[in-house]
Amino acid sequence: MSPEIETARELATHANDIEHLQKDMDKLVQDMEEIKKAIQSIQTTLSEAKGGWRLLAAAAGAGGFLTVIANAIIGYWSKS
Repeated sequence: MSPEIETARELATHANDIEHLQKDMDKLVQDMEEIKKAIQSIQTTLSEAKGGWRLLAAAAGAGGFLTVIANAIIGYWSKS
C-alpha cells in the first residue's frame, strides 16, 4: 500500500474520530446547560422556601406573644 493511501486512510479515520468527539462535546454542553437550569430552579425554590420559613417563624412568634399577653390579662382579671 502506498504511503499516500495510508495517509489518506489515517486522515479519514481521524476526521471521523473528531466528528464523534465533537458530537459528544455538543451533547455534554447541552447536558451542562440543562444541569445549570435545574440548579437555578432548585436555588430559586430554596430561596422561596427560606422566605416562607421566616414568615412562618414570625407568625408563630407573634402568636406566642399574643398568647402570653392574653394569659397575663386573664390572670390579672381573674385575681380580682
